[in-house]
Amino acid sequence: MRVILADDSTLLREGLARLLADEGHEVIAAVGDADALLAAVDRDAPDVAVVDVRMPPSHTDEGLRAALRIRERRPDVGVLVLSQYVEKRYATELLGGEHGGGRGGVGYLLKDRVVQVEEFLGALERVAAGETAFDPEVVRRLLARSSHADPLAGLTSRERDVLREMAEGHTNAAIAQRMHVSRSAVEKHINAIFDKLGLYAGTGHSRRVLAVLRYLDG
Repeated sequence: MRVILADDSTLLREGLARLLADEGHEVIAAVGDADALLAAVDRDAPDVAVVDVRMPPSHTDEGLRAALRIRERRPDVGVLVLSQYVEKRYATELLGGEHGGGRGGVGYLLKDRVVQVEEFLGALERVAAGETAFDPEVVRRLLARSSHADPLAGLTSRERDVLREMAEGHTNAAIAQRMHVSRSAVEKHINAIFDKLGLYAGTGHSRRVLAVLRYLDG
């Protein structure tokens, strides 16, 4: 896997670069600001760009805006965003880029998750494969809201569990294994989710992505 790292922390960049090299991946660039990230992607597009949300000069959303530009200009490049906090708008904007039709995946991890090496590498591989990988804590916090304003209120607790696993980027087979049920049971739950959310076949969009967007927006 070919990776570009973008984070203003030299320590984190060097640590991730060493980790990825030890795992047999190629870090083709490691940069500290959004402009350098975009230039690196234009120069030699990676399989995945790992991007910090907040980078110089204002340390607000430079990294996020650069990630969205990559999604727009190079939809074949996967983007894995790192953030110190759960920021709902960033998660929904990133996933919304899935409608571009590219094969690049997208992910959103809290920086604390990076120290859990297997989870970080697993998320990176899912994004490289064109899938989604959302931090379980991000998904859990987005779920914590009042039911009267919740468009998912009609879902059963089991269906919510399945949708949460979908939002984290797990395949049907992985969800079945994690929830200790059959794959056909997972597929039935997903079809029920689509029906209850009014996501019908033939819309021209991925119902799975639309369901996750509804989940994050709810």
